[in-house]
Amino acid sequence: MCQLLAMNSSKPAALGFSFAGFAERGGRTDEHRDGWGIAYHSSSGCTLLTDHLAAIDSPLAATVQQHPVKAKNIVAHIRKATHGRIAPENTHPFARELWGKTWSFAHNGDLKTWRPPANADYRASGDTDSELAFCHLLARLRTRFPLGDPTRAALRAAIAEVATEIAAHGSFNFILSDGELLFAHCSTHLHYVLRAYPFSVAQLIDCERSIDFRQHNHLDDRIAVIATQPLTQNEDWLAFAPGELLLFAGGTLLQVDDRAPQGVYIQISY
Repeated sequence: MCQLLAMNSSKPAALGFSFAGFAERGGRTDEHRDGWGIAYHSSSGCTLLTDHLAAIDSPLAATVQQHPVKAKNIVAHIRKATHGRIAPENTHPFARELWGKTWSFAHNGDLKTWRPPANADYRASGDTDSELAFCHLLARLRTRFPLGDPTRAALRAAIAEVATEIAAHGSFNFILSDGELLFAHCSTHLHYVLRAYPFSVAQLIDCERSIDFRQHNHLDDRIAVIATQPLTQNEDWLAFAPGELLLFAGGTLLQVDDRAPQGVYIQISY
């Protein structure tokens, strides 16, 4: 299947280091050769770069590594096709508009024969189960909250409900972002690491490359990185539980505080 990579940060940050290791899995250290893509969310909107070539063979992927773009939310994907042709329209991430925001989505898994009902608002451009799932998810959210602007707790609950329904048809690991919030759902394999002061040195697993985050970050920087499998060998990556949906904002992991008023989120301590 495919692999996922995402970043949520308190300030615009580059994903060049993590993406360098991730891209190696696009045909060199792993078998995900059927295309790749990356979505950057900034104050001016969402920029989507995709290529149906393997990441290790793609000049565009090399440019992304050499000249990384800074953003608060980044979603990336390397593909091993299970549904749909190897073609530009089938490369992840996908992007659509909802409530005046551009949402990006990438999926790892296999939904087998699942087919959602037709929807007039969101139609797939390609022929992947992933894009169909994304369109179905956004259509359900639009129906659930026709006026938009749900609370974080209500939005997370609605996404979790749809994710559980879809995951019943196969494996549904995904990343979803509206440019402010980043949701990550696990069916089988997904991990995250939280980077904050005191920063340290990290070494990639897939290539001989390291970075001293102390030289690149300020005391108040907070960054969450999510990946199918850990990218570094000396950081404390945490595994998602199957069926778990986590919400990240401002480079932190958020969860509902059962003691607080409904809809209030608290920051998880590092």
